[in-house]
Amino acid sequence: MALIPPDAPPERAPRSGAEIDRDLRDIDPAEVEQALLLTTVERAVQWARSSSVWPATFGLACCAIEMMHVMSPRLDVSRFGAEVFRATPRQADLMIVSGRVSQKMGPVLRHVYEQMLEPKWVVSMGACASTGGVFNNYALLQGVDKIVPVDVYVPGCPPRPEGLIEGIRVLQHEVIGARGEPANSTLRGSGPAPTGDARSETTTAITPHRRSR
Repeated sequence: MALIPPDAPPERAPRSGAEIDRDLRDIDPAEVEQALLLTTVERAVQWARSSSVWPATFGLACCAIEMMHVMSPRLDVSRFGAEVFRATPRQADLMIVSGRVSQKMGPVLRHVYEQMLEPKWVVSMGACASTGGVFNNYALLQGVDKIVPVDVYVPGCPPRPEGLIEGIRVLQHEVIGARGEPANSTLRGSGPAPTGDARSETTTAITPHRRSR
């Protein structure tokens, strides 16, 4: 099969065209400012991390049903880059503790946490995971923060799926560079940050928790 050349070569723009040989000194500075985005490598990495948190599949009790609901079309947590639930902790960087934690489950939870990628974060979802809830007995941990460091507490029994999404948004705001500032007051846009015990069952605002690893 022979290759038939075109009748005439394609026309090319002249090298002296006004659109090609523009003097950069003649460009309006405001136009340059709109076309450039200045940041640091650290902040760009933090932005990428905050927009791609991968939760570990780790549901413990009734709060896990609400956690599953955030994947539904009505809520669609993929809008915030947190829909990739991984079945292995080596591919996850977020643990959502959704439900009560028994004394027997505690070592398993800690083992899964230690296998997760660095940096990693923990969201305590619901009153049972945060404080033990109504189960004040010897069989259950009175707060998952006794075995793993917690970044965000989501109150409720059980909290609504919208509450978990707000908790993920608070965590993302912390990851991107809140630097110790209360993230929930910034997201809400009004009023001071909530004060008092972050583990109180009567807390109505999602509370970011300053932790030490």
